[in-house]
Amino acid sequence: MDYPQPLVTVDAVLLTLRAGGLEIALHQRDRAPFKGAMALPGGVVHADEDDSTEASIRRVLREKTGFEPRYLEQLQVFSGPQRDPRQWSLSVSYVALVPVAELEAAAGQGLRFVSVDALPALAFDHAAIVAAAVARLRGKSSYSTLPFFLLPERFTLTELQHTYEAILQTRLEKSNFRRKMDAWGVLEPTGDFVTGAQRPARLYRLKDFALFDRTVG
Repeated sequence: MDYPQPLVTVDAVLLTLRAGGLEIALHQRDRAPFKGAMALPGGVVHADEDDSTEASIRRVLREKTGFEPRYLEQLQVFSGPQRDPRQWSLSVSYVALVPVAELEAAAGQGLRFVSVDALPALAFDHAAIVAAAVARLRGKSSYSTLPFFLLPERFTLTELQHTYEAILQTRLEKSNFRRKMDAWGVLEPTGDFVTGAQRPARLYRLKDFALFDRTVG
């Protein structure tokens, strides 16, 4: 007996921090369905070319944004007969954390930035995908080094604290935050400083790239 084959796609939620808030990168669809609507970067899995859905989303991001994110995590599968008017479909969704400079450099590919708290109407079920990605990030950020992926390689402790505050949507007491970072033992100072009107601020970096997304106590 023949069974209809589902449409298999991949979608990416590209999260970044801009102007002190958490934003995502969207593009405008140029074809049906939902022509003209804003949507997440995504595409159809090429079964004859892609070794996995992760390979699919990395290919799609190279084609549509011109870059691959340092951090890419599978989020979940969204599926059903109602999400795509063409046919029964499933999307393997991913969440990527990208420093703003990298994502703004890719904005020439047609990306538009939107606050996660003020989404326009999105194609398909992409609003639900975004909500799941934001919940994942905010949930894990309270006990892990995941927010480091939103920063450049070198950063000040103030920038790091503001990153956590923007994600967790709360103010953090400065001395407590810095004691926590010391206890985690994941930072090392560089020999460089940021100079300005106030006293110079030391630049830090992660001790080991493998410590990214580390769960800490």
